[in-house]
This record gives sequence, C-alpha cells and structure tokens, in this order.
Amino acid sequence: MVYRDFKGLKLSGLGMGNMRLPVVDGDDSKIDYAEAERIIDYAYEHGVNYFDTAYAYHNGSSELAVRQALSKYPRESYYLADKFPGYDLANMPKVKEIFEEQLQKCGVDYFDYYLIHAMSGERYDLYRDCGAFEIIPQLKREGRVRHFGMSFHDKAEVLDQILTEYPQIEVVQIQFNYVDYEDPSVESRKCYQVCC
Repeated sequence: MVYRDFKGLKLSGLGMGNMRLPVVDGDDSKIDYAEAERIIDYAYEHGVNYFDTAYAYHNGSSELAVRQALSKYPRESYYLADKFPGYDLANMPKVKEIFEEQLQKCGVDYFDYYLIHAMSGERYDLYRDCGAFEIIPQLKREGRVRHFGMSFHDKAEVLDQILTEYPQIEVVQIQFNYVDYEDPSVESRKCYQVCC
C-alpha cells in the first residue's frame, strides 16, 4: 500500500468508501452485513486505513456496517470519516444531535474526519445559516473531531470562495476521476488545483 502524509498521519493512498456495500434482495437499506464485513476486513488487512461513511448511505445502515466491521480493530489503527447531512433541509437545525447519533451508530468517541456533506454554491448559505461552520470547529476543539472538512460538488470558483472564507477547512473530498478531469460540468482538474 502507498501511504501519504497528512499532518503527520500516515494515510493509505486508497480509502474505502462505504456508499455502495452489498445488499440483500436489491434493497439498498438492507446491507449484507457478513459480506460487507468481509470486504472491509480485506481492505483493512491489505493496508487501507481510511474508511468513509455518511448518514444517508444505505438509508442510514452504512454507519452500522462500518461499526460492525471496524470495532474489532484498535481505534488508533484506522481513520474514520463521516459527514453531516445538511442536504436534507430538515437536518439543518440538528448538527449536534445528528453528530451524537453518528458517533453512537459508528461506535466511536470521535471522528478523524467530519465533513459537511455535498457542499455546493446552492447549499453554502444553508450550511452557514445552520451554524455548521462554527459547530464542527467547536467539536474539533473539544477533541471529538480531529479534522474538519467538506465533500464538494460544484465548480472550482465556488470551491475557491468557500476555502477563502473558511480557511479552517482542512479536508475537501472532490469528485475526481479521469473521465471528468476536463469535463466543464464537473471541473475535476480545476477543483483539484484549487485544493492544491
């Protein structure tokens, strides 16, 4: 496995997203927990130490599957990312409440990475208005979040604006693949360049 340095941490060059785990009878909310655990174990045993989940993945079941698989390993041996789901407007006033629920579902005391989920120009003001940009850094100061970030789905100009206004953002997950590298609707290359 190739590892990269992130603020003194040795992160695997490949992480494991848990958005598309195996399911039972085609029902996205019914994860095949035994098979998901086998896959996560395989990744872990082959050097992957970054695992990503989110509140909405598998209709709320992804966090439970990640807990089942990772709970057997020492907490300090992997890095866990989760995301606040403000894309659902009903969640906006519940940043702290949802955060507590996510910790419980994942069976951890802290998240290594806690991201604002699916940030875009359209959602930017909504996330600011709900206090996410203040609450999550406060959770970091309390030691319950190690690194504050966002997943991002918009143009490079919007990303640059957000990072300029909130330089405390440490991590940005962008939609990055070679098919979309020069696609003007995705701007993978331009977004990557803003992050660098």
